[in-house]
Amino acid sequence: MKFEFLRHIALFCVLVLLQVLVLNHIHIAGVATPLLFVYFIEIFRRNYPRQGLICWGFALGLLVDTFQNTPGAAAASLTLLAFVQPELLDLFLTREQADDMSPSKANLGKLPFFYYTTLCTSLFCFLFFLLESFSFFNWLTWLERSVGSIALTEMLIMAVDTLRKKKERKD
Repeated sequence: MKFEFLRHIALFCVLVLLQVLVLNHIHIAGVATPLLFVYFIEIFRRNYPRQGLICWGFALGLLVDTFQNTPGAAAASLTLLAFVQPELLDLFLTREQADDMSPSKANLGKLPFFYYTTLCTSLFCFLFFLLESFSFFNWLTWLERSVGSIALTEMLIMAVDTLRKKKERKD
């Protein structure tokens, strides 16, 4: 339990620093920004306490909001994602899989993991950019930013998950 908590703290810090120092400065075509910090909520194990997951999501979102100058958009979006994450994960699991299984390409399979992370990332990005713009008047811009960020974030999530699993196999 303590080891799992320390791993979450370490990943939390790494993702916040990576997002704030590097990824916030990347804007492909002026619309696509990688939002890798959403990966933190997506990889929580099955049957993790929902209250804990919501607290992690709110804390991460609030910290990212502080550095991105998006008052409450990331916190609200990540909190919602943390709330629905167990149900979204259950869509891609079989009954035979362990109760303490963490989602990854190795555990779910490449395609189900891709669909799961795409669904989670899409939910987050659509809500995040909606709250950030707080308007439907520029719906085309909202759609471009959402879809571009989903694609870029998904590529990064798949790469990070591959690297993370290779590192765990070596240890």
